[in-house]
Amino acid sequence: MKFIFKPLQWLYCVYAFALFILLMLLIFPFVLLASLFGIIRGGNMIYRLCMIWGDLWFLLIGIFHKNIYETPHDKKRQFIFVANHTSYLDAPVLVKTIRQPLRALGKIEMKSVPLFGFIYSYAVVKVDRTSPESRTRSVRNLRSVLQKGISIIIFPEGTFNTTSHPLKDFYDGAFRVAVETQTPIKPVLFLDACNRMHYRSVFTFNPGRSRSVFLEEIAVNDLTITDVGMLKQKVYDLMERKLKDYKASWIKPSPDLHKGE
Repeated sequence: MKFIFKPLQWLYCVYAFALFILLMLLIFPFVLLASLFGIIRGGNMIYRLCMIWGDLWFLLIGIFHKNIYETPHDKKRQFIFVANHTSYLDAPVLVKTIRQPLRALGKIEMKSVPLFGFIYSYAVVKVDRTSPESRTRSVRNLRSVLQKGISIIIFPEGTFNTTSHPLKDFYDGAFRVAVETQTPIKPVLFLDACNRMHYRSVFTFNPGRSRSVFLEEIAVNDLTITDVGMLKQKVYDLMERKLKDYKASWIKPSPDLHKGE
């Protein structure tokens, strides 16, 4: 049956990507107008436009998103959100998940994409991960964003988790900024992005459910820079445990578990 369904999936991918571009073209004039209001106010307006774009796109391509709150979430408060990273679809899932003023830490290479790159420049704090100077500058920019009352989101794994483990190792950046700015961390799980679009190919795209889980807030009150490692491990352990509890599809049993049977 695969030879029947594969062409249908390719057609779906073409339809979804065409809508992606069409909707982006439709909102782009409003993005240009919002950009006149500056990097902060204009950036917030552009993020709201991205939320509208995400709502329309998901509706029209048959992806049904749901936010799950394990504890109450106050959208009026600032957080450093941290999320797992398994798919190119994580960015659209992000705007369906975080419904408050937000900036993401993103790769600088994406700013060269036509149209999208312009929107991207206002919606993210860009970083060149190959450059220590760029990483340092991006941390300064993140601090400035937080001082303006805007939350930030960072994928602490740095890149796609292509393993069969719940998570890759975390970088320190998110946790260092949290401690230095005394901003609480809010872990979020993206459970289905890799099922809708696997990291190995954009042509694995398919409709279905999308779920994001807001975990309990991790306070950083009175922590110092010497506690960054401890904080990182605490968040990692919580996210790893919850991904297992929700039976994230990319997690596979370790071969070691079957030794001796």
